[in-house]
Amino acid sequence: MEILSISMNREDLTRLGRLQKKLGFRSRSKMLRTAIMSLIGDYERLESLSGGVESFFVLTYDESEKNRVSDLLHGFKDAIKTELHQHNRGTCVDVLNIHTTAAKTRKLFGALKRSRKVYSVTYSIVNGSPSAGRKGRTR
Repeated sequence: MEILSISMNREDLTRLGRLQKKLGFRSRSKMLRTAIMSLIGDYERLESLSGGVESFFVLTYDESEKNRVSDLLHGFKDAIKTELHQHNRGTCVDVLNIHTTAAKTRKLFGALKRSRKVYSVTYSIVNGSPSAGRKGRTR
C-alpha cells in the first residue's frame, strides 16, 4: 500500500478525530480511504453515463452561504427543473431535480463537490444510460 501525506488545519483535524470515533474507524487512514473510495465511486458512476440524464441532487450548506450557493446553481438554471429548499437550525437543505446531459450533470457534481460552501452533496440517477462498454451502477 502506498503512503499519502495531507495537510489539515487543527480545527479540521479535531473534527476528523471526532468523526472517526463516532463512526468507529480504528484508524484515520481507513476512514480516509473509505471517504476517497466513495468519492471515486460517485465520479465513476457519473462518468459512465451518456446522453440525457434525470437525477436528484441533495445538498447541505450553512444558511449564511445561501446567496453564494444560489449564485453557483444559477449557472445551471437551465438544468434545474425543480428545487426544494428547507432551513434546519442554520443549515440549508436543497433537493434539486435535474434534467440535462450527462456532461452537464458531471459538471454540476464537480462544481458542488469543489465548493467550500457546500457541506455535502449526494445524487441519485433516475434515468440515464451507461456509455458503451461500461456498466452503470446504482446507489
